[in-house]
Amino acid sequence: MSEYQLAFSNVTEDQLRRIFKAFNRFMVLLFRLGLGSFGNGTKYGGYIMVIKHTGRKTGLTRHTPVNYATVDGDIYCTSGFGRAADWYLNIKANPQVEAWLPDGRWAGIAEDATGEENSAHHLRQVIIASGFAGPLFGVNPKKLSEDDLRRLLESYRLIRIRKVNALTGAGGPGELSWIWPLATFALLWLLLKRRRK
Repeated sequence: MSEYQLAFSNVTEDQLRRIFKAFNRFMVLLFRLGLGSFGNGTKYGGYIMVIKHTGRKTGLTRHTPVNYATVDGDIYCTSGFGRAADWYLNIKANPQVEAWLPDGRWAGIAEDATGEENSAHHLRQVIIASGFAGPLFGVNPKKLSEDDLRRLLESYRLIRIRKVNALTGAGGPGELSWIWPLATFALLWLLLKRRRK
């Protein structure tokens, strides 16, 4: 791991992966419940999207929450675990993805933009948009030089998602929002039942 990646040396990469895996499940659930925009896009919480992609070995649908920044209409995100991250390997094998943003859902094409001319600038934008996550990894995007950012790109991967078209309908964020009226009805029924006793 890069010298910039961990602000706390007593946590191993494996432990960090397990922590992120649990947090990622929670974030995907929030998006599926229609709550992906709540608290998203704040200075401290950062900008979080969910990438819907296809498993390279299984062909199953996978969901991965990541911090992102939009630059000139394209969506940029990073793979902090570099080339070894499963979601990165999946999108390299099948670049057709969906990006679930707080304000919409897009079909897109993902590509590695790590070696491109403006990659250090785009990485800085993603880290700035990550809120607390950058400092958690010991990365202060406002203090890093271009050379520091290029060194980070030796282990990180910078991904660009080019929007193809907006999507609506089933299978996207809010697909579990039917739970809210059902839960409201169940709570009202319990409340009325309790009052009758």
